Amino acid sequence: MHLWNLFVAAILGLVEGLTEFAPVSSTGHMVIVDDMFLKSEKLLTPEIATVFKVVIQLGSILAVVVVFRNRFFDLLGLKRMKSEDEVHHHKLNLLQVIVGLLPAVILGLLFDDYIEAHLFSVNTVIVGLIAGAILMLIADWKAKRTPAVDTVDKLTYKHALIIGLSQCLALWPGFSRSGSTISAGVMSGLSHKAAADFTFIMAVPIMAGASALSLLKHASAITSDVIPFFIVGFVSAFIVALISIKFFLALINRIKLVPFAIYRIVIAVILFLIIHL
Repeated sequence: MHLWNLFVAAILGLVEGLTEFAPVSSTGHMVIVDDMFLKSEKLLTPEIATVFKVVIQLGSILAVVVVFRNRFFDLLGLKRMKSEDEVHHHKLNLLQVIVGLLPAVILGLLFDDYIEAHLFSVNTVIVGLIAGAILMLIADWKAKRTPAVDTVDKLTYKHALIIGLSQCLALWPGFSRSGSTISAGVMSGLSHKAAADFTFIMAVPIMAGASALSLLKHASAITSDVIPFFIVGFVSAFIVALISIKFFLALINRIKLVPFAIYRIVIAVILFLIIHL
């Protein structure tokens, strides 16, 4: 495989790692960068390029597992973790995570083929960027000055379901999983940090499932000569995501969602002008 191909994989991994957990849409940014500049489908095939954009998320998933490893051990019953609100007997449990996952899992399985075939384009990303930005602005406008839920351990099943339903919006490229779920969490009384924590925890099984499904569906098209491309993208996404997750979690309670919403609108307008003028 040529060095240029590996460079393209590394850049796409960097874009994935930087944007997966910020509320700006990693899929949208990868579609933009790839379709407008890198053209990975010409280096590989359109099918493999689409699979890569999904599977590369495994690098970001591993970064979340590393950052939240104690929480995952606790959820799986492998290690006891003290709850931040243990005196009131609140604690995030595995069933709450499952409740949050189910809506997007069901819709994703029903519409996966349609999404792959029709929604991975710059125009659909522009729509998702604008719609997601509006939701984020509404969320910050409606956010309570003193959130009722300041830690993920105070999350209720109702909160989990509301956030899970909002995650369905992220099936549209450009909408952003973290943007939709953090917005829904904030509007239902969570702090930005608590909503972000739950978003990241939910991301692991749903992104792993989406990647596994894509690999199974397209396994026959993945030949040994494209494996280095996938490996470089995976490693790049993991390293960058590991840094960006910690940075984002330290930042989100301070700056909220408005700066990300403004960024999304600016990017969407620039893209619209480039494509249509």
